[in-house]
Amino acid sequence: MRAPSSKPLERKHDLIWAAIHENMGSHIMKTTIEIADDLFERAQRLARKEKTTFRSLTEQGLRLVLKEKQQNKPRKLPPLVTYGGSGLTDEFKDWDWNKIRDEIYRGRGT
Repeated sequence: MRAPSSKPLERKHDLIWAAIHENMGSHIMKTTIEIADDLFERAQRLARKEKTTFRSLTEQGLRLVLKEKQQNKPRKLPPLVTYGGSGLTDEFKDWDWNKIRDEIYRGRGT
């Protein structure tokens, strides 16, 4: 906790020492991260409530984000559905998309 002060805090981030385990758990790397004050305070409150450490919450969060990113690999898009026509009619061939869209919605309240 911060000591009470008559001067409001002016900084927007705290520098935090976070330890990160390697897969084997035999080595701890210390690093400095910048984190918004409100996020740090929320994490500290949660750590106290759950009787754990900020370091543990940080590691859990990183693991969740990395797992999600790994699972959300780009997927192949489904085939494009098209109409068997021959493209735009002559009156629209030289129009940009904004003009075509305006024409589609003309008279429909937009």
